[in-house]
Amino acid sequence: MSETPKGLEPQLSSSSSQPEPERGLHPSALFQLHLPTQEPAEANHQQQQQQTELGLQPLPGTNVEQQQADERTKTAWIKYQCPLSLFILGFCSCAAILGMTYYLHHFLHKNQAAVVTPCSSPACQRASAHLSMAADPFTHPCDYFMFSCGPDSEGHHRGQNMQGHQRAKSRGRQSKTREDRHVKEKSTLDRKTELFQYIREILESNDSLTSSAVQKAKSFYRSCLDTRSLDTAGVEPFLTLIQKLGGWPVSGQWNQTDFNVTLSVLMRDYATFPFFNLYVGKDPNDNASMMTKRYIEIDQPDLLIPIEWNSKTQKSQARTETLRPFLASCQRYLALLGAPASNNMIHVGMFISLSSELAVAATPLSHRMAKGQLYQRMTIKELQHKAPAVDWLGCLQAAFHPQPLMEDDHVLLHNLPYIVQMSRTIAKWLTRHELSNSGPLHTFMVLNLLHTLMPALDSRISDTANNLSETLGHTGVRQHNLHFQNTFTVDGGALHQAAPRWKRCVLETERGFHRVLAYLFRENISGGEAEEMIYDILSSLKSQVHQLKWTDDETLEFVMKKVKSITPRLVTTKEISNEAELDLLFSQVSVRVQSFFSNYLQLLSLWQKRRSKLLNEQNDGTDILSVSPSLLGNDLIIPMGMFIPPLFHPTYPRAMNYGVVGFLFAKDVLHLLLPEIYSQSESVRAVGECVWSHYLTVTGKEKSALPLPAAQQQEVWLQYSALQIALKAYKESLTKQPADTSVSGFSLTRLFFMSFSQVNCHTDPDHHLMPLEPSFLISAICAKSRLCPTNLECPKTTQRYLALGC
Repeated sequence: MSETPKGLEPQLSSSSSQPEPERGLHPSALFQLHLPTQEPAEANHQQQQQQTELGLQPLPGTNVEQQQADERTKTAWIKYQCPLSLFILGFCSCAAILGMTYYLHHFLHKNQAAVVTPCSSPACQRASAHLSMAADPFTHPCDYFMFSCGPDSEGHHRGQNMQGHQRAKSRGRQSKTREDRHVKEKSTLDRKTELFQYIREILESNDSLTSSAVQKAKSFYRSCLDTRSLDTAGVEPFLTLIQKLGGWPVSGQWNQTDFNVTLSVLMRDYATFPFFNLYVGKDPNDNASMMTKRYIEIDQPDLLIPIEWNSKTQKSQARTETLRPFLASCQRYLALLGAPASNNMIHVGMFISLSSELAVAATPLSHRMAKGQLYQRMTIKELQHKAPAVDWLGCLQAAFHPQPLMEDDHVLLHNLPYIVQMSRTIAKWLTRHELSNSGPLHTFMVLNLLHTLMPALDSRISDTANNLSETLGHTGVRQHNLHFQNTFTVDGGALHQAAPRWKRCVLETERGFHRVLAYLFRENISGGEAEEMIYDILSSLKSQVHQLKWTDDETLEFVMKKVKSITPRLVTTKEISNEAELDLLFSQVSVRVQSFFSNYLQLLSLWQKRRSKLLNEQNDGTDILSVSPSLLGNDLIIPMGMFIPPLFHPTYPRAMNYGVVGFLFAKDVLHLLLPEIYSQSESVRAVGECVWSHYLTVTGKEKSALPLPAAQQQEVWLQYSALQIALKAYKESLTKQPADTSVSGFSLTRLFFMSFSQVNCHTDPDHHLMPLEPSFLISAICAKSRLCPTNLECPKTTQRYLALGC
């Protein structure tokens, strides 16, 4: 008998164990008696004939009359005995059926619980401890479902009953409740945070049997954490580096190096782009046959000076209240670098003046999109003609060495007016003879280099930057992100300067040892569990979409064509097949545990090689810091960052993997494929209103709540459907592989829902559209489903609660 996991079979109700006439229970045909239809004499004659044919003789001492009389007596007895026999056998049949029902209901479920193998892997043991701290929706549903998401959710968290009964308890009980809630909130899942935590665990593990490349990545991370060594070294490593660049005017020792030569060195060796930014990407205007072509993208830089966009003048500007703290921070930098106090202010003034002139031409992304200034294609030769102050071919060849570049190669501009204005500004400052000894352009580049190397410098440098950030926050003025963010950036995104040191070190390690981490990620999902789940989720999603009520057949045909055309592609690193190749790739890297500055310089060199290789790669690279899928044409790009513990592990029970990552994957795909489904399907409004009504009933807010707007109804439908899709996909997986393991002895369905219940509002960038936390959807699913292990009933609202189902 194949195993049927506990909790996935519909539970037999207790009433089925009692005989009910209206159910039409009848004895089996095998136990029914057929009454004689012949006369007694005929029956006697036939019996004698059968005995003769079988060679049986009448008993001695009897005559025929006596035998006939006996037969008549026997026939009469049988005639009266049949109804009694029918009753007895019918009763026995009913008893047998009821006994079988009792056996199935009690013993088979008990056997099913026994055959579900407990998962004992280290990952499952950690997951068991994690679940023990998490809130259980099946134990305290009244408290568990009384919270919300969105902008009005502040103060309403898991375990905090919004009806206020917690406030009536004693102070000691309140303290215990707050402590429990804190533990529960810490146990909820945030994908980006969990991803950083997972990388941190890899880098902090002490496995001495790993490859040398992995050990180098771990040593780099440890050297990054060693801030004591950084403070001991002070600013001397940076001053030594400045001397390699020819000195600088601030110290009075400068070789007056050529502007373009210094700029090329900064771009090639130190990943520093003071006057413009560089990316690698595709042109969305290319036709399908050219989708593999990649271009160098040139954009405005991340200027150090804090600026904001003035919508009236259509220009960027700096306010006086921001210039003063910025000026003070610049003075602090120069003082820490040993600049003489006598001419400190002169260099700071020129730096701010030059920065302000460049900032005027910088514009926000939305403005450039409206003006059609993105993806302007031209050759390097044409760019040189429009912005002659920069040696474009020499600088780009340095930044993308050893890739061959020619003047006729095309590049993509994302703000040509800024590039033109930047060239004019540089030319003006180069030709100002009164500033020839002050070198403002060189000082500008050195201070940008200081910003690049800040993670590897004395903490006094980073403290100065943090103080400026806090000051700007207090004044209510923040620097706008004006530069263009490509779909794939080399650094994988930026962290706030005040982020925990370990997070910054994780990010820096990923920048340099990206392939090491990608290889380790691939090892985690190499067993095929992720691919199988992706297939099951997409199959369930297509079925779910097809069953919706659409506005018309044309819309259904359009949507189904769109859904069926996608091709899932799990992005993994394929260029490295084993640890030997990984070690060879990093054989030239030398990591010193107590010298993070030198390690960081090597990281910047690795980063340059990675950027250069992207120019000719056919795929999109392996962005392991991504946690959600994306669309590229008809390809559904699925990052490895989705499949990491504690969200996913190949040794987990499938119930856990489908309950968390299955739901998140289904939700992300629905967001990508059906962004406007509210206007296309009648089901969205119906389900959204139903779930919202269910929530209001449980929380007792029917009278005070307003109807949900369309965007929130769509988000409620989307997440409700994603949970249904994940559950259906899991059930389908069990038809193919009936066996599954369990954690902490939970039934499979309960384990599925408990894992899902750890998903909170903030796992989705559009969480502000969700008026209730996703875990409440368990309540809506269980209201109409017999699959839930227990009734999710809140005693205060039981009657209303059970009547609802969406």
